[in-house]
Amino acid sequence: MKIHLLGTSAAEGFPGIFCQCEHCRNARELGGKNIRTRTSAIIDDTLKIDFPPDTNLHVLRDNIDLSKVTDLIITHTHTDHLYAEDISMKLPIYANKQNYPLNIHGHDLPLYFCRTRIEETDEYFTFNLLKPFKSYQVGSFKVTGLLADHARLETCMLYAIEKNGKSFLYGHDTGWFPDETWEWLNGRQFDAALLDCTNGNIPVKRNHLNIEAVIEIQSRFVKESILKPNGKIVVTHFSHNIGLLHEDLEEIFNPYGIDVAYDGMKFTI
Repeated sequence: MKIHLLGTSAAEGFPGIFCQCEHCRNARELGGKNIRTRTSAIIDDTLKIDFPPDTNLHVLRDNIDLSKVTDLIITHTHTDHLYAEDISMKLPIYANKQNYPLNIHGHDLPLYFCRTRIEETDEYFTFNLLKPFKSYQVGSFKVTGLLADHARLETCMLYAIEKNGKSFLYGHDTGWFPDETWEWLNGRQFDAALLDCTNGNIPVKRNHLNIEAVIEIQSRFVKESILKPNGKIVVTHFSHNIGLLHEDLEEIFNPYGIDVAYDGMKFTI
């Protein structure tokens, strides 16, 4: 699987769209990997995860051909992960030479958001309900939604994604995994896991993870063989509130063999 990380920030972006704090000013000055947009990823050019408001920027910056995307899976409805209005830009009135339909997958609330904001027609879009802990064939992938600890009034999903003997855990937005998710992970193995690190050194592990929780999860993954011996952990979804630039995060995580995500990062498992 070829994994392409399009955005790696929390909701406000990093630097924050309006913010003039010291950390955002430093990020603007340094540029490069310190410039982070709202979070999304594409796997093998055909499976997109989330559709944030920065999607058009991602397409232009990384020279992405979104017409190759056949399936879109959505983690939850927060606007940094789902700007459904832009999905309608795939309709023929806006876009030529498209492959149809675009198959949209997720829990009931993300699907409702999409169906009420784009034209509902099986010719151009299909809407496919994913229930937690059930596996579905999504294009060439086997996808299983897992429960996240995130929004109190919404079922938010993490995703286990499998193809050709390889497995990838898309593990954010979430705090410490719910017990049901740990139970499902027990006995399974992953080649790579992408984990939330929104809270940095802030001592909070609910709704989002922090550095301490990521290291604890890595230890548990290794102890319980959830991560394969040569498996990779990548941290992402950083908030400017943590005050840590890319080099700071690398200094923290390199001793643990954990990679720090950046916009445009690609890796293969």
